[in-house]
Amino acid sequence: MIAPLAFIFLTQWMLLITRLCVGWHCTDCMNSSAIENFSCVIYNVSLMNCTWQAGRNAPEDTQYFLYWQYSRYDDAMECELYIKDENGRNTGCRFQNVTIQTAVDAYFLVNGSSNGSLIQFYNKYIKLYKIEKLMPPSNITVNCDEIKNDCIIQWQRPQISHSNKDKCFKYEIIIKYKDNPEGKIKYTSIQEGGNSHIFERSNTRKKYLLKMRTAGGACLVSSAWGDWSPPVEFGSEEIISSSVRILLVVAIATLVVAIIAILFYKRTGCWKAAFPEIPEPKNAFHGLPDTNAELMESKLQSLTSENEEILVVDIVK
Repeated sequence: MIAPLAFIFLTQWMLLITRLCVGWHCTDCMNSSAIENFSCVIYNVSLMNCTWQAGRNAPEDTQYFLYWQYSRYDDAMECELYIKDENGRNTGCRFQNVTIQTAVDAYFLVNGSSNGSLIQFYNKYIKLYKIEKLMPPSNITVNCDEIKNDCIIQWQRPQISHSNKDKCFKYEIIIKYKDNPEGKIKYTSIQEGGNSHIFERSNTRKKYLLKMRTAGGACLVSSAWGDWSPPVEFGSEEIISSSVRILLVVAIATLVVAIIAILFYKRTGCWKAAFPEIPEPKNAFHGLPDTNAELMESKLQSLTSENEEILVVDIVK
């Protein structure tokens, strides 16, 4: 059982080496027919994309094939899912279940075939951890102390396949006002390791937006910055909006100007000219006898007695 497997493995290696040797010593190959701008990136822990462009002088019917292996002790693997252009030519490859091994360099080989020409091959050694695109930190939370105005930012390190140590990462933090997310950055910081950070708010009546991204620190982790996290909102909403504040300022300013104008007119005598006094109406009852109730009753009684005396005199006659 072992012998057939060894034979198959040896055959694959011989085929790969033959292709390499033919490409390396190919004196009849067309110049500039090998692929160009080859690059690979690992993302989401275990996915890898490799892309390239066709050689400048490659014939139109040229087709390319990608082979790679983790190390010289592993089997060479051909791409299982090619990325094609509009003409059906392979211009990239997608890999799944990729595991990063930091101690060795992965080997990539892209050769080509054409009906009428010999095509040059392209090969490259790559340290896989250097091409990994780190994800942003996860579970980002912000808790603010309303008395001290301090906010504690906490997060979890991004997941990668070859390290689980907090010290292997560094983080960039940027904070902006929510009402001006495209404006100037209000706060920025880079922190080595750890999973928390303290931010002191300068304005407690504002809401903020926070974003973070990750890069490798002291370990064998990619030193390139990854993507930004989705924005995280925190802080208290402003009690008075800017439009209401403007209206209040205008109203107060108008009131102050009115008070100053009134004082000025009164001081200079212009107030009486502008607003003359209206004479009071005459009292219709001014000069009438006193309307005291007791006095009126006594006068009425005296008048009645006088009338009675006059009547008595008339009767005697």
